[in-house]
Amino acid sequence: MIKTLKRTNKFYDKEIQRLIKASKQIFQDCFLENGAIVAANTDKKYYPRQGANYRWVWPRDASFIVFAAKLIGLNFQNKFLKWLWERPQDFALTGLLYSNYATNGRFGSLGKMFEPDQNGTVLWLIGQLYNEKNAPKIVKDLTARLANGLVKTWGGEHFSRHTVDIWEEYSRHTTYTMANNHTYSLAACASGLLSASRILNQGIFKETALQMIEQIEKAFSKEKGYFYRTFGKINDSNIDASLIGLAWPFEIFSYQDERIVSTIKAIEENLSVNGGVHRYQFDYFDGEGSANEGGGAWPVLNFWLSIYFAKAGDIKKARKYFLWPLDKLAPYQGYLPEQIFFDERIGVYPLSWSYAMFVIAAYYLGYLKD
Repeated sequence: MIKTLKRTNKFYDKEIQRLIKASKQIFQDCFLENGAIVAANTDKKYYPRQGANYRWVWPRDASFIVFAAKLIGLNFQNKFLKWLWERPQDFALTGLLYSNYATNGRFGSLGKMFEPDQNGTVLWLIGQLYNEKNAPKIVKDLTARLANGLVKTWGGEHFSRHTVDIWEEYSRHTTYTMANNHTYSLAACASGLLSASRILNQGIFKETALQMIEQIEKAFSKEKGYFYRTFGKINDSNIDASLIGLAWPFEIFSYQDERIVSTIKAIEENLSVNGGVHRYQFDYFDGEGSANEGGGAWPVLNFWLSIYFAKAGDIKKARKYFLWPLDKLAPYQGYLPEQIFFDERIGVYPLSWSYAMFVIAAYYLGYLKD
């Protein structure tokens, strides 16, 4: 059982700096010689035996890691983007990124599931790092491949093939036979395509992005007061923390937009349990394989919500969500895990995505030193 202790500001300041320093090491451990970035390096002694094998490349996670690493002086983008250009299986043929990959580029543990937000998040990253003047040829070529892959599979109102969202649950996929969309996925893709349009000056990318945003608008339920996580012919009204992404990082809507504010309120009221943010209602994934006791709180989401509130100007709330995981790390050897539990489960740690969101939140809260 994790005990929550009353901590001083001095403790948190020290812990924040410790974790910033640790982030550099975790990122370096997960950045491999060939440019691949794994979610967790299971070769390391600190990786727990009971944790699932996360030595896979998720392009989505790796994009956030590259962005965060740059904030603390690590430049992984060139080798990682080159790895993306050369390695992922079938990518050169389809222009699509699937769930995850082995470090040599073969399909990974989840097989060939199409997750549109992987394309979108890489394009978002490219948009953060480059513009039309400073992007090298390989980056422009990669941008074109990623953007064209999305355009070719977009049917105007929904994708023309099965899609799986950020949480990668195949039982909850959309199908090309029915007009349904994952809201977060569309936000990632629309934002990424707008970046591609700016870098490559291609009108079709912006046109497709605007079509996606038009569909996202339909995902808001006036009756419920929040965005559905999946919408269309069949709506999924379970509240999902990934909808923070409509504000940050993808900025489809402003941080003060009433629909975003009410969606964040629903996330806080339903998914924040004793201060720890969970993925969605009725989530049972625990990273160990049992999944009998329900999912834990995700530090990724605490930091994500912290980023939202920092960008929205509510520093008090941003700091509250940011600090919550920091005094609960003893069972994880002081590392940031995938999930924090209040029973005997441990799960996966350290998770590089958790460190990425920690660093980004620390940046927006002003904790990163020059």
